[in-house]
Amino acid sequence: MLFSAIAFSAKAIFVKLAYHYPVDPLTLLTLRMGFSLPMFLLLAWVAGRRAVVQSLTSRQWIAVIFLGLIGYYASSLLDFIGLQYVSAALERLILFLYPTFVVVISALFFGYRIVRRDVFALCISYCGIALVFIHDLTANQPEVVLGAMFVMASALCYAIYLVGSGQIVNRIGSLRFGAYASIVSTIGILVHFLLFRNPTFLVQPPQVLGIAALMAVFSTVLPVILMAEGIRRIGSSNASMLGAVGPISTMFMGFIFLGDPVTLFQIVGAILVLIGVLAISLKKKPVAGAAT
Repeated sequence: MLFSAIAFSAKAIFVKLAYHYPVDPLTLLTLRMGFSLPMFLLLAWVAGRRAVVQSLTSRQWIAVIFLGLIGYYASSLLDFIGLQYVSAALERLILFLYPTFVVVISALFFGYRIVRRDVFALCISYCGIALVFIHDLTANQPEVVLGAMFVMASALCYAIYLVGSGQIVNRIGSLRFGAYASIVSTIGILVHFLLFRNPTFLVQPPQVLGIAALMAVFSTVLPVILMAEGIRRIGSSNASMLGAVGPISTMFMGFIFLGDPVTLFQIVGAILVLIGVLAISLKKKPVAGAAT
């Protein structure tokens, strides 16, 4: 779980490094998912061999397609666009707010009752984001508002994916569902690319291709497998605690690999966000879809 959290968080670093070269978000995302596709196909095959697998019903296929498109296609694309404008540290903190969105969605559509602990968590989390956000604004980044909006929309899409997956994952298996949803999202990204880009855009410098390949292995496929195995071994509550290392690791990886400064505002803001998110994630009875 620890390696999974750090590997997921490294995605923002890979993207920022790739943006040093003339590559747009859609092309970079297409390369990432294109390199990931063979591994996801293998993962789906392995998941199908682990046990007797029943065929998915038409409703389950519709759910998998919708959740794959909202959770990995839309969420990833919005995130890649947002990373053009915000720091890797702010991006990871905003994405880490997804449990707060899960709480609100569950309250609106599934009858979940928001309690004082949730209100405390929401308030302290967004105070932390405000600190880091203000820091980025004062660092002469006029486009940070636009970038933050894209990343916030990405976090919302991921929260919808989690709530929806909580309704279906137990029926078809977590590993199988993750592989199928990832394959669907990859198809969606490839179709989007072919509609709006010339295939020649995929001809990129070796550095970009190398970054995309590393991102596919270490920040896409491998952490998905490790997270599923980690949750199976230690449970979702302990997994959530270890997952909290993600935003902090992004902050320090940004300092090491991108030269981003680490300030007191960022550290305090990150601590507030972690406290708020963990207050929600470590409940004895987590809200629907919040387990992963």
